[in-house]
Amino acid sequence: MLTAAVLLVCIGIFTIYAIGHPAPSSTEKPASQQPEAQSQGSVTPTSQPAVDSATEPQVPKTNKYSNKWEKQIAYACAGLVCIVLVNLFNYRRLGPISYFLYGIVLFLLVIILVDKELFTIPFVHDRKGIHRWIKVGFGFMIQPSEFCKIAFILALAWYLRFRSNYRTFKGLVGPFALTLLAMGLILLEPDLGTAVLLMPVLFTMLFVAGAKVKHLAIILCLGIAVSPLIMRPYQRARITSVLLQNDKIFVAAQNNKRLAKILVGDPDKLRTWKGEDGFQLLHAKRAIASGGLTGYGFAKGPYLQNQDYLNLPEADNDMVFPMIAHQFGILGCILVLGLYITIIACAIELAWLNTDPFGRLVAVGIAAMFAVQVLVNVGMTLGLMPITGLTLPLISYGGSSMVANLIAIGLLNNIGRHRPFSVAKKPFEYGQTNHNIMNKNKAVKITPSIERS
Repeated sequence: MLTAAVLLVCIGIFTIYAIGHPAPSSTEKPASQQPEAQSQGSVTPTSQPAVDSATEPQVPKTNKYSNKWEKQIAYACAGLVCIVLVNLFNYRRLGPISYFLYGIVLFLLVIILVDKELFTIPFVHDRKGIHRWIKVGFGFMIQPSEFCKIAFILALAWYLRFRSNYRTFKGLVGPFALTLLAMGLILLEPDLGTAVLLMPVLFTMLFVAGAKVKHLAIILCLGIAVSPLIMRPYQRARITSVLLQNDKIFVAAQNNKRLAKILVGDPDKLRTWKGEDGFQLLHAKRAIASGGLTGYGFAKGPYLQNQDYLNLPEADNDMVFPMIAHQFGILGCILVLGLYITIIACAIELAWLNTDPFGRLVAVGIAAMFAVQVLVNVGMTLGLMPITGLTLPLISYGGSSMVANLIAIGLLNNIGRHRPFSVAKKPFEYGQTNHNIMNKNKAVKITPSIERS
């Protein structure tokens, strides 16, 4: 598990480096085809043919990604330090303070909301009207919504560890209150991707804890029915973009103003859809498809040349998976997905073998967190899911995301190192002795058995 995490971090750093330092384009002539040196005296400078500018070596432009790989290394080192710190104590000590940790994160989210809605707070940073970051000094910023994922899993696991009331519909109010409080604050930043992530994690942990499937199904259907009413126009446009990438639906929308109004709001937006709202989705698919089986090679390929007409926005963040596919093809994608499957499988195994309810639920929550992030990020780049801004864990650029995900890896390692040890069989649920079991149809007095450990 730790090896898989380190490999994913290294793949991310190399990919971000390649985006910022692409190799010369294929129009550059190999060394064997370059003109011979003029020292031979057979050709004078005036007799050399003019070189067409189109055949000159294309020198990569300096772009905004040039220095990000260095920052990503610093973020990875900070995350590795956090892994060590998390493993200095038993993970069970986090249980009693899980609500406190969750409260701190919610307080930071409230501060961000105050800066956005009421008055400006100097240490809150915003980009293009999006309020997600808090300055901590020395040029560093943290994104509380990323750490909210870990605090949320810890708090929910501590809440569910011994309770049985969530098996009733009324008993689900508590877990959903914990979830919706954080979701509401994150949505107002706005950060749709992180907010959407919390709900699958909640459903997974409730299912493992023993909640009834019919109750979860009812709530899921209600959420799907209400979601269009609370989404903003640009968020709905991201969902409809999945439909508009189909040529038949796109043509039908052009010919039917009513359908166009449902999909994009303003029918005139269809004229610029491929160059605006649909640009990122369409070019992400082209970058993946152009990689083929083995890809163009490290730091090579048209989408890494920083060209205006072949430029993928957020190539180092949300759209880092197409950059991997562009360079290393399907084989590189299989390797990356295999490493994620390894981490998720290890988390599930830890949950399966652990007899501590708190540790089991934390492991399940982290497994669900990684699984949802990978499925959503890869799915949106393939055009199978809406673009929600959810990063690819351990690979996408970002300090808070990197540190939070490595803390999750450290928690999994801690749970594996401190699993409760027991050589005895599990005691009967109601303390029945063998005599009681043999005479279960008789009215006998039940005597408690002695739990062995």
